[in-house]
Amino acid sequence: MELIIKPGGRITAAYSEEIDVRELGPPSIRRVSHVEPNEQGEWTADLAPVGGPCLGPFSTRSEALNAEQEWLSAQLDNLQIGEVNHV
Repeated sequence: MELIIKPGGRITAAYSEEIDVRELGPPSIRRVSHVEPNEQGEWTADLAPVGGPCLGPFSTRSEALNAEQEWLSAQLDNLQIGEVNHV
């Protein structure tokens, strides 16, 4: 799990259960994408909630989830996702 610590102590991360983020302070967790099947049974990762693209289609949900995670990791420093204000 990658954590970005910003000035003022704000921590940004893509949510994972690797650590209990509540240990860092009160979390603010929000959905940043929608991984859903289409009518052909293919999967897409729609990152519109954070101004991102719609990735896919992929033949499996796992492929869509991996693409979503890769995109989020590359953009993490520019996004405000899963923020925890550390005091």
